[in-house]
Amino acid sequence: MKSSYKFSNLLGTVYTGANVLFTPDGNSVLSSVGNRVSMFDLVNNTSCTLPFEMRKNIDRMALSPNGTLLVTIDKDGRALLINLPRRAVLHHMNFKTRARAIQFSPDGKYFAITSERTVNVWKAPGHTREFAPFVLYFTALGHHDAVTSINWSSDSRFFITASKDMTCRIYTVDRSIDFQPSALSGHRDYIVNAWFSADMKNIYSVSRDGSLFQWKNSTYAAMHEDSDTEMVEVDQNGNEIVRVDKVKWRIQKKNFFNSVSVKVTEAQFFAASNLVVVGFENGLFGIYEVPDFTTIHTLSISQKKIDTVAINVTGEWLAFGSVALGQLLVWEWQSETYVLKQQGHYYDINSVSYSGDGQSLATGGDDGKVKVWNTASGFCFVTFSEHTSGVNAVEFAKQGQVLFSASLDGTVRAFDLVRYRNFRTFTSPDPVQFTSLAVDPSGEIVCAGTMDTFEIFVWSVQTGKLLDILAGHTGPVSSLAFSPTGMMLVSGSWDHSARTWDVFGRSKSIEPLVHQTEVLAVAFKPDGKEIAAATLDGNITFWDIQEANVVGTIDGRKDIMGGRKKDDRTSADNAASGKCFNSICYTADGTSLIGSGTSKYICIYDVESSFLIKKFTISKNLSLDGTQEMLNSKYMTEFGSLEELEDEGSDREERIDLSLPGTRSGDLSVRNTRPEIKSKAVRFSPTGRSWAAATTDGLMIYSLDEDILFDPFDLEIDITPETVIEALGEKEYLKSLCMAFRLNEKPLLHTVFEGVPPDSVELVARGMPEKYLFKLLSFVGMHMETSPHIEFHLLWVTSVMTAHGRYLRDHRGQFQPVFRALHKGVNRVRDDIATLCDSNQYTLKYLLSQQAIVARKEATMQE
Repeated sequence: MKSSYKFSNLLGTVYTGANVLFTPDGNSVLSSVGNRVSMFDLVNNTSCTLPFEMRKNIDRMALSPNGTLLVTIDKDGRALLINLPRRAVLHHMNFKTRARAIQFSPDGKYFAITSERTVNVWKAPGHTREFAPFVLYFTALGHHDAVTSINWSSDSRFFITASKDMTCRIYTVDRSIDFQPSALSGHRDYIVNAWFSADMKNIYSVSRDGSLFQWKNSTYAAMHEDSDTEMVEVDQNGNEIVRVDKVKWRIQKKNFFNSVSVKVTEAQFFAASNLVVVGFENGLFGIYEVPDFTTIHTLSISQKKIDTVAINVTGEWLAFGSVALGQLLVWEWQSETYVLKQQGHYYDINSVSYSGDGQSLATGGDDGKVKVWNTASGFCFVTFSEHTSGVNAVEFAKQGQVLFSASLDGTVRAFDLVRYRNFRTFTSPDPVQFTSLAVDPSGEIVCAGTMDTFEIFVWSVQTGKLLDILAGHTGPVSSLAFSPTGMMLVSGSWDHSARTWDVFGRSKSIEPLVHQTEVLAVAFKPDGKEIAAATLDGNITFWDIQEANVVGTIDGRKDIMGGRKKDDRTSADNAASGKCFNSICYTADGTSLIGSGTSKYICIYDVESSFLIKKFTISKNLSLDGTQEMLNSKYMTEFGSLEELEDEGSDREERIDLSLPGTRSGDLSVRNTRPEIKSKAVRFSPTGRSWAAATTDGLMIYSLDEDILFDPFDLEIDITPETVIEALGEKEYLKSLCMAFRLNEKPLLHTVFEGVPPDSVELVARGMPEKYLFKLLSFVGMHMETSPHIEFHLLWVTSVMTAHGRYLRDHRGQFQPVFRALHKGVNRVRDDIATLCDSNQYTLKYLLSQQAIVARKEATMQE
């Protein structure tokens, strides 16, 4: 078995905080999910999570104007400098204090970051060799409270800051002018954001109490009539440049939003169209045009507050994020349509299941929702909200068109994934709580185990009738599994036993398999001759079905042990709370077993030898409990750890405690308590190429599929643009094309691609490695939109499909976005050619008819 699984994607969570960013082309959105960053491609309808982790949850992000450098900062002020196209971490930096705002200058030379009451301006990393990637340029002082936002002028010479001291201040990075920072005061609540207008003649500021001020420049000459200082200069193109260093700012106009006692939580400005987008704490947002303060649109997207707003480069798409709902949406305000609307599970994910073809994943959570995700795109395409309590188990039928779910609300529901509806609801005669679920391979019988009556209910899917009630357990039924042949059902219970049931036989034989402790999970081997049972003591026991005896045991307690909680006074190895597996699953060939539980580790074992093959660490996020092996004693006090003392906030609204008296856990939705790292379910894909785990962070997918964005180990020292062009000149077309894909430079790719002769396309396509097919077809799909070489592109598509059709069919889920792009390009070319042919046909008919008319006229004249 291959064990080189790598982190591939994170589903189930789309937004957890921080700010949302659009890429410079405006087609993708960057969103923070815990201590990771997810990127949603709005054009190709795909999502991916970048393969790096931060120490704690991300607090702020900033992207350079050219979209190359991404800076992410966690809640402790530790930052990562990332090359976004290559998805590689370039540098680590510790700013030592929490950053409430960070912004790159429009020219990309500087970036400013807040440090409590000061603002530090750093030189942005560039192509020049320097001793350190981050070089401090200067520090801006003057505010008396925390700085909340930073925004640059269009010429990158000035930036304006907003603070909780209810003032805005203007600073400059141009050392050639004599400039004194000026303060703008007049607001009655702390300022959320402030911006320069595009022509630099106005400043707009929005405060939390719902007021929008317009500041107009008034020259020194107006104040001192004897002054002859020029306030406006003219550049080389004849455009006026406002000398901000020679200008006084005065309040021109005060505008107020029609919101009583509703606070502004976020505001952004699009300078090209003078649009202000404001988000409120009641889930309402509005779009206003300044300076006339005209309301363009208002819309309520939820009942919870809006935590972040972003505008793309063209000003057409607006991105909103809400932490309370875990929701991220992109809205096109001109057509009033949603471009993207995704929401993760509100609470923990309890169960996960793969469809038969491995293209879909179903999850059930404590929020009572059942979501179905596309593994290729990473998007949730349907959500079922019929359950009124937590969903503990989900299972696909064998054909993958029916999904079953069991819930604590006492129902088992069947969902049709063709029409997206709940077509069956199975209930028990008396109200019970269902904790486990199993569906036979034919999809005709569904079974569910209970928590309170310790029984197993059996229903017919066709009729919805209750067929049988299997009694015998004396504890809650924790897990159910059907044999691959469908003739036998195995159940695990807290009564220290696992039982096999002959559901379809007349004898109703029951075989108890006794363990030392509670059974938490059971699984059938694909050949149907063996059962694996995970118990509370951390062991996995293998039973022979025919003889009902133990054939093997795995002592996994030491393997899954690890992670020290905040309340543990000893080391992680001697923690009071034991570690165990609560979910196990065989691979498709039955040679290996994967298990997860109340730990940060997921283990894969070889079944025959009982050896540990590999151990995966699902998270290193220090914001979660149980990720550290040792705690730092300097943070420990008699009242607990200093790291547990949350920031109460400087505002009265942030300090109000709405929890009920006597509760110790707190409101998990506001994360007053640190969540514990654990995995409640793990499943292997039927294809064996990936596996998914439902963790505290979300649904993590680990895959064997390789990505060729940029691999420095695959990149040899002699692969340079010059050697690529040299190989192309020597007519080594396949070699030069693969080298160009390794470098991943678009101009170079364009040159090499068009340099391949048409008669060599079929040979190059046949020899193209499979790992480059996705890149090749994506490039052809994009290039087809703008290139006039129609036949050349169609030849490439035909040759690749002919040579690699079997591979593309087996991985059709991964190539779906590429196929859609190719289909779109081919249809566009066909429509253009059809229109041109029709036009030419009418023109030719007209010319021929004119020739016939002339011939008839000449014949008439001769007569």
